[in-house]
Amino acid sequence: MTTTIAVYALAALGEIAGCFAFWAWLRLGASPWWALPGIASLTLFALLLTRVDVDFAGRAFAAYGGVYIAASLLWLWAVEGMRPDRWDLVGATLCLSGVALILWGPRGA
Repeated sequence: MTTTIAVYALAALGEIAGCFAFWAWLRLGASPWWALPGIASLTLFALLLTRVDVDFAGRAFAAYGGVYIAASLLWLWAVEGMRPDRWDLVGATLCLSGVALILWGPRGA
């Protein structure tokens, strides 16, 4: 369980950093060279997502969506300097509850 959480957290960091590199280039006027670390980060994201210990890709991707939402709000705060409001936090909590159900909920035979 700890490994799954760590892999998801690292994958989220890779995806968000990669997407932000393109955001910086195309929306903030940064150098096109920002695309190179962006591509590397997005590649790392994809590789990490395959390391999650679940039997089906769709389940891994669905659970990752909730982690991505929570990680994006942390990015908003840590990198962009905008503190998430209570609605952001309630939404992220709901999403992480969904992640737990998807990953560790009881499965039928």
